Amino acid sequence: MAASGRFPLMANDTPLPIDDATAPLPAGHLHWLRAGRLEVALAPEAGGRIAQIRYDGVDWLVDAQEAGAAAIAWGCYPMVPWAGRIRRGRFQFDDKTYALPINFESHAIHGVGFTRPWQIHRIEADAATLSLALPKDEYWPFGGTATQVMQLSPDSLRLQLAVQADQHAMPAVLGWHPWFRKPDRLQFAPTGMYPRDGEGIAVLPVINAPPGPWDDCFVSHGEVVLETGAQRLHLHADTDHWVVYDAAPHATCVEPQTGPPDGFTLAPNRLEPGERLALDLEFQWHIAT
Repeated sequence: MAASGRFPLMANDTPLPIDDATAPLPAGHLHWLRAGRLEVALAPEAGGRIAQIRYDGVDWLVDAQEAGAAAIAWGCYPMVPWAGRIRRGRFQFDDKTYALPINFESHAIHGVGFTRPWQIHRIEADAATLSLALPKDEYWPFGGTATQVMQLSPDSLRLQLAVQADQHAMPAVLGWHPWFRKPDRLQFAPTGMYPRDGEGIAVLPVINAPPGPWDDCFVSHGEVVLETGAQRLHLHADTDHWVVYDAAPHATCVEPQTGPPDGFTLAPNRLEPGERLALDLEFQWHIAT
């Protein structure tokens, strides 16, 4: 993990290094999963992320080499136990104010899972299960356990991300952050959008979505479709919150989340001890004939 200029102190006054979302994070050893025309490269050492998704010879994700290996900018990574930005790293829970380390601009972004190595519990030719013990320190004071399950079939990839509270209640928002190579077309029809304030943070109330380009959180109940050449990728998730970033010339991000950015403040979701929150996402491919 890379260090930045700000350090929280442990009880013994020893500074802790800070996860820097823009620092290089190499992929490490890749584990390839395969089913028919679908190939998925798993990078457990790089935040448990998917390094590449290849369908019928077409690479769908921006990889570490294209992104300069910045941790925030490549592959498809899990966001846990929060997704998007937490304003200045601060939130309230059970009448107590918490301050998380800042790891991107002036905010805490995308949780603690996308830069830490995950443990592989099961790996087969077309499936894998991973886990991460969440910290109980200045990075994240509540602990908990995150898990990922990946299952391939010849034309689809199913992902499940989950988090379970340990002996303490905790807030939680989950998300997936795929960096898709720029598609020829994006089909996305949201019913509402969270506006952003001067700090770039989502706020209420939800408004009608203006035309893109976007870097915003939306409410949408339909599927999302990306087209590249003859291939059509359909995304389905069991949530109505999606962040879409399509302002970059080389990539488009389509991110299902269980709640909005700054969700601990905008839409608090509480997990009691032992309670679990999960997010399912399916990628399904079709080839035009």
